Amino acid sequence: MDTFKLLSIKMQQQIWAMKWERFTQVQDQTIPLIIQTDSDIIVSANTASGKTEAVFLPIITKIEAGARAELKVLYISPLKALINNQFERIEMLCKNCDIEIYRWHGDVGQSQKNKLLKKPSGILQITPESLESLFINKTEHLKSLFQGVEFIVIDEIHTFLDSQRGTQLRSLLSRMETYTRVRPRILGLSATIQNFDLIQRWINHKRPEEVQVVEASDEGKELQVSLLHFPAGMDGKIPIDLFEDLREVTRNYQSLIFCNSRGTVEETTVMLNRLAEKEGIKEGYFAHHSSIDKAEREYVEKKLATSKTPQSIICTSSLELGIDIGAIDLVCQMDTTFTVSSLKQRMGRSGRKQGDAQFLQMYTTSGDSLVQSIAVMKLMLEGWIEPATGYPGPYDILFHQIISLCQEFNGVTWSELLHCLEENAAFYKLPKHNIVNLIRHMVHTEMLEIVPGLNEYIVGLEGERLLRGKDFYSVFMVAIYYDVYSGIRKIGQLDKGVRFEIGENIILAGKRWTIKTIDTHKNKIYVQAASNGKKPKYLSDPGKINRKIAETMFEVLCSEEQFQYLDATASQSLEGLRRNYERYGISSGQRVAWELRDHLIFEPFVGTVICNTLIWLLRAVSGLDIKRRSSQIERIVLPNDVNFSDLLEKIRSRAWEEADLVLYIKENEWFVTKYSPYIMDELQREMHFRNEVDLKGALKFLEMYQFVIIPLTD
Repeated sequence: MDTFKLLSIKMQQQIWAMKWERFTQVQDQTIPLIIQTDSDIIVSANTASGKTEAVFLPIITKIEAGARAELKVLYISPLKALINNQFERIEMLCKNCDIEIYRWHGDVGQSQKNKLLKKPSGILQITPESLESLFINKTEHLKSLFQGVEFIVIDEIHTFLDSQRGTQLRSLLSRMETYTRVRPRILGLSATIQNFDLIQRWINHKRPEEVQVVEASDEGKELQVSLLHFPAGMDGKIPIDLFEDLREVTRNYQSLIFCNSRGTVEETTVMLNRLAEKEGIKEGYFAHHSSIDKAEREYVEKKLATSKTPQSIICTSSLELGIDIGAIDLVCQMDTTFTVSSLKQRMGRSGRKQGDAQFLQMYTTSGDSLVQSIAVMKLMLEGWIEPATGYPGPYDILFHQIISLCQEFNGVTWSELLHCLEENAAFYKLPKHNIVNLIRHMVHTEMLEIVPGLNEYIVGLEGERLLRGKDFYSVFMVAIYYDVYSGIRKIGQLDKGVRFEIGENIILAGKRWTIKTIDTHKNKIYVQAASNGKKPKYLSDPGKINRKIAETMFEVLCSEEQFQYLDATASQSLEGLRRNYERYGISSGQRVAWELRDHLIFEPFVGTVICNTLIWLLRAVSGLDIKRRSSQIERIVLPNDVNFSDLLEKIRSRAWEEADLVLYIKENEWFVTKYSPYIMDELQREMHFRNEVDLKGALKFLEMYQFVIIPLTD
């Protein structure tokens, strides 16, 4: 089949104008499916494989005739920056077809938004939060805006699947269908998808088997990887030797250097620029993360994309997704990525050109990070990625969407409201009695109000308080920050949960500053340039470790497998970590509790959720304050005078229910989201157990493994 001939004449002419010589594998597979079927489609292919063109070339072909009269395509992105980045790319494809492209987010001017509302047409790029705002603030325009929509393209769909934000998006797409003449086709794009069945159900829960999957492999792409180990000192600081090596490695390349914290980004940027300045080179390295001002980030992105000389960006996951910053020669990773999907996504930023190899340079600074980095790399090379799990028990988003629905309809009857929720693809699995009880609870707490006589539900006074807040459209929790200014120029943000002092020197946006003024009422900090500074601290959750990664870490420690990409120091460190397991003949079918002078350290290597469940079970049978030691490797700390084997036997010999754990979960351990405090206690508990507890998995773990207690000295 000649894929090219399936496209319209105007689209063919545009391809000629862009001087394309051939389609990529994913384009050859996707274009016929979109042109010749009416299916929803999942497109899974590596970064830079041409997924965007794979869906938009045939979409533009199909909407050519009607796109000037109606809005035909909704492109949904997790990031405003990705929307801005993709705008020119999609605009280029539409150049020969006279199709308008609109952006709708907080940085877009009102005149452009009004133009779309006045005469909807073409393609609209939008985030879930801005889509929510349309349902709340532009209710009179929803029918004229959405009635002609035929395609919904969800970019980086994997970022939505397991989160509150993804549930919100799925709800909004269901609500949108009530305004469209036909059900729009959903096209999901991602480079990191494992379990397609869950995503098929997310896209079309009524007919998941009809959702087509395009999976384009990247076989043949050469990967060159190296891991260097530079053990941190007792103070945890990154050794200067690591920065010197990183400077040497990136000296002649366009590089992305990924870090796991914003503070490490800042520290690394300053140190690398100091090393470059010794060679007479100024500003070869730039910082990029979510707490740096948007204008600064955009400057950095453009700088790298247009630079004629080697430049590097040090970043967090802010550049993990597909924002175009030009050709990247080398990707570096400071310590482990924690997840395989992140490593795959980051690694895919290099070697984007046909035939180019992917270059990855990893650095580790602790034994735990070394072992997890090896495990994550091992799983990635085996083709494994964390499977999506969905967001179970989404009663917090149900609460949010009930308020949004009542505002959209400006009053809705009981039967209409229940029908909307039961038919919604985000909530159809929830028991009806829980939905009913939540609505009644919302009336009781004045989140909703029943209009006398009409028996219609409207937003109540307390609901109005939430609805009128500037953050209602987003369903994820956001920290409170100080905005940081140098004069009138905004530099970025510092976490208000961290204590700062006037006269303190900090690093932000890769520069060193002295704090001159702190305005706690306006949440502003004013700074001036300084000669020195320390990395700022940000309060953040590193996330959960998947069970498969934890188990692979233990397998690495118990095996004799050699990894050719390790340097001599990394190999020696790994051998040192393996020594105790080897000395006592520990195998992958066992787990160890190390007996120290005054405490016992149990290493279950079973993933975050089961590890936490084990802690609550151990508290329940011992009555002791058993804790988890914060680390990549899960460690449970117990008093030395307990009989560990006896505690495990007590757990095994008892019939457990989730309710038995409630008294042993500390206040700061409960699952809390932005809107969960507004729902009933029983639903909050259900959300906790659905998201944070695996009782069945924990009990099975205790039956599967042999547990060994080994005495060690501190």
